[in-house]
Amino acid sequence: MKAAVYYETGAPSVFCYEDVPDPECRPGGVLIDAKAIGIQGGDTLNRAGGALVTHPHIVGYQLSGIIREVGASVTDRKPGDRVVATMAFGSHASMASVPATATYLVPDNLPLEEAAGVPIEFGTAADCLFEFGHLRRGETVLIQAGGGGVGLAAIQLAKRAGATVLATASSQEKLERLAPFGLDHGINYRAEDFVARTMALTGGRGADLVVDSVGGSTLEGSIAALAYRGRVSWVGNAGREAKPPQTGGLMQKNASLTGVFLGAELSINAARCRPMIEQLLRDVASGELKVVIDRTFPLAEAAAAHSYIEGRSAFGRVLLTP
Repeated sequence: MKAAVYYETGAPSVFCYEDVPDPECRPGGVLIDAKAIGIQGGDTLNRAGGALVTHPHIVGYQLSGIIREVGASVTDRKPGDRVVATMAFGSHASMASVPATATYLVPDNLPLEEAAGVPIEFGTAADCLFEFGHLRRGETVLIQAGGGGVGLAAIQLAKRAGATVLATASSQEKLERLAPFGLDHGINYRAEDFVARTMALTGGRGADLVVDSVGGSTLEGSIAALAYRGRVSWVGNAGREAKPPQTGGLMQKNASLTGVFLGAELSINAARCRPMIEQLLRDVASGELKVVIDRTFPLAEAAAAHSYIEGRSAFGRVLLTP
């Protein structure tokens, strides 16, 4: 099969487009012909400095496609099924071998390209808002990096739940594009202090919940933007700041900070996560929720796709197609 591989971590230029052996279908697994690969923020971070689990390494958490083969012990999947799958690594390839339990059937009316932007993005957003963020109707939520895949999902889910939705983005253009998805108030973090603006928009009270995928100094600001007894769902380190954030401000507000990692929940609490993600897929298929696809690159141009994401100009999901 073809794959975007690398032999050392670093800049997007480490990618090589090569022929590698086809993966084997395990007894409890399925073999998938990839049709769309959704690039995650974690994919770029792993490429930049993550563990080289295989040699050469194939990075990537999520893809959608058609099942080619099922393992001997698999009874609820069959060749020809349209699925989206999550994995620890291996999505940047034309084929993937994953446990059958890591796949989700894609509704017939949902394009595979859109399905490749659902489980991790919407599942993460839902956990940040509800499972760990305890968002309630009538509360105010601030979503950092609203134009990203998780940000766009969180805006839609929070608005549907009856919250007042604030979000940050790097330009006025992005904020205007977010409005149709449920954004009540946009904050251009390059032009204004998002903490001061959040306080002004909430009458000095602050946000009840902040979803922060950036970390670093932005996380410090998220804490400062909280209301008394507010909550932060911290879900990433997209800012790539080496200095650990200072979190002492939590004590002054009796506030809480919860780290959120969907991958752990998928492994440990699959019985809770599976119906959640299946429902999210149905909601996207029905049009109640929307996956925004910014650009699609050929798998051979994985380096260009990662560079584009790291340039912070993307709005929504960036895909690779084998």
